[in-house]
Amino acid sequence: MVNLKLPPNYVEGHNLLAGKTVVITAAAGTGIGFAAARKCIEEGATVFISDIHEGRLADAAERLESVTGQKPDTGLCNVTVQDDVDALFAAAQKSLGRIDIVINNAGLGGTADIIDMTDEQWSMVLDVTLNGCFRINRAAMQIMKEQEQGVIVNNASVLGWRAQKGQAHYAAAKAGVMALTRCAAIEGTEFGVRVNAVAPSLAIHEFLHKVTTKELLAELEAKEAFGRGSEVWEQANIMVFLASDYSSYLTGEVISASSQHA
Repeated sequence: MVNLKLPPNYVEGHNLLAGKTVVITAAAGTGIGFAAARKCIEEGATVFISDIHEGRLADAAERLESVTGQKPDTGLCNVTVQDDVDALFAAAQKSLGRIDIVINNAGLGGTADIIDMTDEQWSMVLDVTLNGCFRINRAAMQIMKEQEQGVIVNNASVLGWRAQKGQAHYAAAKAGVMALTRCAAIEGTEFGVRVNAVAPSLAIHEFLHKVTTKELLAELEAKEAFGRGSEVWEQANIMVFLASDYSSYLTGEVISASSQHA
């Protein structure tokens, strides 16, 4: 019997995205964005990655070349700045020729109870996580409308469904991402574009360990259906599925990964 409490073996690529082009935001570091970039390359895609951190972005491109043999082109982007978003897509189109898939991974968290939260804390999380998602979706859909095809995958969170102390701003933003995904999907059907989202519950990566206590991580993992957090590449696998032709009849869906335990 498979022990679901243990991380599975890494799943190798099967050319699910062969010949496709992919733009991924917030792809530096060690989280879901980098894992998605790696998985897309391993599935046969040509990738363009973006992030707000110049040094980390350059390092991510080098690491991707080391593990996949492909060094992606890169573009700096602050998703709260429309000029940056416009420049990102212009650079990606120049690099890739066309844009088949956009994985919108940019988001910002934080912890503050409502009674202590400042307007600045609230607004910063909403601007990056929700408004930034809107800006990326809008830019992607404008291009994909002209192409008459495309796929967008947004990164939501199970906190868009469930409550957690100190996460009102992040939960509200991710609930907004879910609603935006559904609305964008309905509009996208008019010109051949699908829009879906993955809602990670708990993805374990290096930065999470730096900003979260061992006690809180243990508490969160105990609530998971498998009794553990996911590997970041497990979330990336779901993004690949949603980006691929295997999900051709899915749009406006938010996939919980996994689970929605209260």
